[in-house]
Amino acid sequence: MFKTLVILCSSFLISCQTIANAETPLKTVDHVDIDRYMGEWFEIASFPQWFSRNCFNTTAQYTLRDDGRVDVLNECHKGSPTGDISRAKGIARVVNKETNAELKVSFFWPFSGDYWIIDLGENYEFAVVSEPHRSTLWILSRSPEIPRETLDRILDRLKNVHKFDLSKLQYTRS
Repeated sequence: MFKTLVILCSSFLISCQTIANAETPLKTVDHVDIDRYMGEWFEIASFPQWFSRNCFNTTAQYTLRDDGRVDVLNECHKGSPTGDISRAKGIARVVNKETNAELKVSFFWPFSGDYWIIDLGENYEFAVVSEPHRSTLWILSRSPEIPRETLDRILDRLKNVHKFDLSKLQYTRS
């Protein structure tokens, strides 16, 4: 009986801890006009990824295809602001047609990753992209620099609304 009670209590405590540590579900923006989202974006900051090591002046170019998918071209200068250009080409597809804010991007078939637009400027002057587990994060801008007050508002929403740990955030070198 005592052993059963200990097991039940332990299970209850683990369940309570799991509930307490559960992440708030990540919410995307309500709607993305895919046509307006197309074009060049400059990376302002991100959670570092293996493929972006030693990158400078990182950009992403999105081009809508006739079949509704999106061509993705990521570029950066390796090693220095004038280093050799490294390119990664991929294809994205919208998976949530109601909002257009949830996409899947593939750089290496058959593997793909989530690309969720979680914040977006009213005039599409900036975008913030992540995925449901919050292990990736990109702050993008239509220009190589973003006004400080805009960046401060983005960071505040990331921390207080979306519950990101921003200690991993690194600003992109230019």
